[in-house]
Amino acid sequence: MKKFYSITELTREFGVSTRTLRFYEDEGLLNPERRGRTRLYRAADRRLLQEILRGRRIGFTIAEIREIVHVYKEPPGEIGQLKLMMKRIDEKRDELRQKRKDIEETLSELDQAEEACLTRLVEIGVGT
Repeated sequence: MKKFYSITELTREFGVSTRTLRFYEDEGLLNPERRGRTRLYRAADRRLLQEILRGRRIGFTIAEIREIVHVYKEPPGEIGQLKLMMKRIDEKRDELRQKRKDIEETLSELDQAEEACLTRLVEIGVGT
């Protein structure tokens, strides 16, 4: 495994922009080593970026990701991080289930409204 990765290598590997990596750095999630103006990312930074991107894909906010990362770095460490991650996953799952329910209800209401419109058009003698 390489000792360091350049910003270009990580952007290509993960399909993100340099701006994205700098944003995560500004948010305190990544802390690359600096040599002059060059950012050098360690293997740990690469793994952390992978986890950050996964967290974003499943809908975690930057604040939630920061909290999960922080728990890992401080006691109780990995165990605490995993428990917090499971809690956040459950919360996200519940949130998505509620959104799905809301969408299904809205679709049903749209169907009913459309049916009422079609019925009324027939009643007034307008073909569709």
